[in-house]
Amino acid sequence: MTAAASADLADLTACDLVAAYEGRRLSPVEVAEAVIARIEASEPTLHALWAFDPQAAREAAKASEARWARGEPAGPIDGVPLTIKENIATKGLGMPLGTAARDLVPSPVDAPPAARTREAGGVILARTTMPDYGMLSSGLSSFHALARNPWNTDLNPGGSSAGAGAAAAAGYGPLHIGTDIGGSIRLPAGWCGVVGFKPSFGRVPIDPPFLGRVAGPMTRTVADSALYMSVLSRPDARDTMCLPPADLPWLDLDHGVEGLKVGLVLDCGVGAAVEPEVRAAVERAASAFAEAGAFVQEAGPFLTREMLDGLDRFWRARAWADIAGLPEEKRAAILPYIHAWAQGGAELSGEVVYRGFAQIDAMRKATLSASAPYDLLISPTAPMPSYPAGWASPTNDWQRPFEHIGFTVGFNMSEQPAISVNCGYTASGLPIGLQIAGPRFADMAVLRAAAAYERMRGPQRDWPRV
Repeated sequence: MTAAASADLADLTACDLVAAYEGRRLSPVEVAEAVIARIEASEPTLHALWAFDPQAAREAAKASEARWARGEPAGPIDGVPLTIKENIATKGLGMPLGTAARDLVPSPVDAPPAARTREAGGVILARTTMPDYGMLSSGLSSFHALARNPWNTDLNPGGSSAGAGAAAAAGYGPLHIGTDIGGSIRLPAGWCGVVGFKPSFGRVPIDPPFLGRVAGPMTRTVADSALYMSVLSRPDARDTMCLPPADLPWLDLDHGVEGLKVGLVLDCGVGAAVEPEVRAAVERAASAFAEAGAFVQEAGPFLTREMLDGLDRFWRARAWADIAGLPEEKRAAILPYIHAWAQGGAELSGEVVYRGFAQIDAMRKATLSASAPYDLLISPTAPMPSYPAGWASPTNDWQRPFEHIGFTVGFNMSEQPAISVNCGYTASGLPIGLQIAGPRFADMAVLRAAAAYERMRGPQRDWPRV
C-alpha cells in the first residue's frame, strides 16, 4: 500500500470502515496504522491528545482483526479508531481535567462511555485534551500544551471538548467522545467544522451525572454520530439520572424535512450579537430547509441576561467550592483566568447562589416554551467563528465569560437534544456551525434533520491537513 493510500484510510468514516471490515476489504490493523501515522504527523502542532498509546491501539486492532476473521465482531464499532475526552475515566489512567492542580490517580474502572466503547471493540487511541475543569470554550489549559484548530492553527478549536473537535477535523480516527454542560460538544464542533451531537439528558449514561451534563459523539458525519450513539446509549446503573433504556433505530436516518415546522432563531436574547457571515450562512441553511418543504419562520429571543448571569454565579460558586479546599500550591497551578473567575464566587451569599441556581429552572422553562410551537429550532451554534488560539473565550474576559453560549446552553438546561453541523465558511475559510434542536427525547428527529441537511447543503471543502 502506498503512503498516500494509507493516509487516506485515516479519512474513512466509521460506517465505511465497518462495512469494509465485514466485506474483508480492509483490516483494523492497517487502518490503525494509517491513523497513528496521521496523529504522529499532526499532533506536534495540534496538541489534541493526552495519553496517546499507539502500542495499545495496535494490540486492540489485532484483536479486532481476529474477531472479524472469525465473523464475530464485538459490536457495531469493532476495529474503529477513536478517542475519549479526558474527563471520562478510563481504567488505569489518571484524570487531569485539564488542570495542573490535580493529582493523577489511576481510575480503577472505565466510566460508562468508555466501558461501552471498549465492549463494542472500539480501538482507543488516546484521551483528548480540555481546559482547566472544563470551564472554558477553549483549548487553553494549565496542564496540556495549547490545543489548536486544524483549519487555522493560529486559532482556537473551542471547548471544552477542545482536543476532540481538533482530532475529528484532523482525521485522528472517525469517532470521538465529548461532554457538554453549556455547549462544550457543539461549540468546538461548529468551530472545527464537524458534527457534534448533544443527546437528550440521560440518554448516554455518565458517571458522575450532573444537571445539564451529557456525553456525546463528535464525528465528521451524522451517520457516524448515530452509529456511535447505538453504543454509547446502552444502559449503565451508575448513572442515577439516566433515561430508561430505549432501543432507538439509530441508523434509520433517510428521512426528509417536508412538512416540519421549523423555528429560526437569530437572536437568543443574550450575549454577543451574531456576526454577519455567521448570520448569512444560517439564513442560507434555513432557506434550504424551506426549499425542501419545511415551514420555516423566525422565532424570537427567549433567554435573558438574568438567566445567564445567574447561571454564571452558580457555576462560579460551585467551582470555588472545589478549588478552595486545595492546598495553596495546587491553587496556584490553576489557569489564572479560571482562578479569577471562580474566585468571584467566594464571597457570594447563600441567597445569591440559590437565586443563581434557580435560573436553571427559568432557563429550562423559557427554552421549552420557545421550542413548543415547532418540530425543530435552528440557529447559529455560536455567534462568531473561531478566535485566537491563546484566548480563554471569544471575549477573553473572565468577567464576561459566557457571551458566546446563548444559543447552546438553554438546551442543556431543558434536557433537549441538539446537534451542530457545518453550514458554510467565512471568507477566510473558517467553518460555521448550524445548531438543530428538537423536543425532549426526540434524538432521532434531530439526527434525521441533520442528516437531511447534510444531503441538501452541497459539497464541503476538503478536510484540513496539518
